[in-house]
Amino acid sequence: MLPLRNVIVGQTDLDRINSILRTIDLKEHSLLLDELDAATILPDHQLPRDVVCMHSLVTFIDLDTTRSSTVRLVYPHEVGSEAENISILAPIGAALIGLRVGEEIEWPLPNNRRRRLQVVFVEGSPGASLKL
Repeated sequence: MLPLRNVIVGQTDLDRINSILRTIDLKEHSLLLDELDAATILPDHQLPRDVVCMHSLVTFIDLDTTRSSTVRLVYPHEVGSEAENISILAPIGAALIGLRVGEEIEWPLPNNRRRRLQVVFVEGSPGASLKL
């Protein structure tokens, strides 16, 4: 079992993500809804520096393959602008939101697969970057 974690989301990100969720099929994004429902919501200026928020550059390790990936978490309409962009509505994007450096998550993927991820670097959360 993975350690307990506390998903933290800024108020602006929550408001914008919720406005997107109101326009799409919620059944496909129930895990993201669950994450947001359980999240601690903070004013943007109180977000810790090591929290993954929208537009953060995030490096994470797939704990099963030990492969490292770096992505920027973006809104769906921003995906095509840069190769590293990943939508908050993508399974990995939904898994990363609100995690802190050092935290792990096990997240279901299509076809009954799962990925275990650990965040090792965050840049772009309230003006700072932090590394594990």
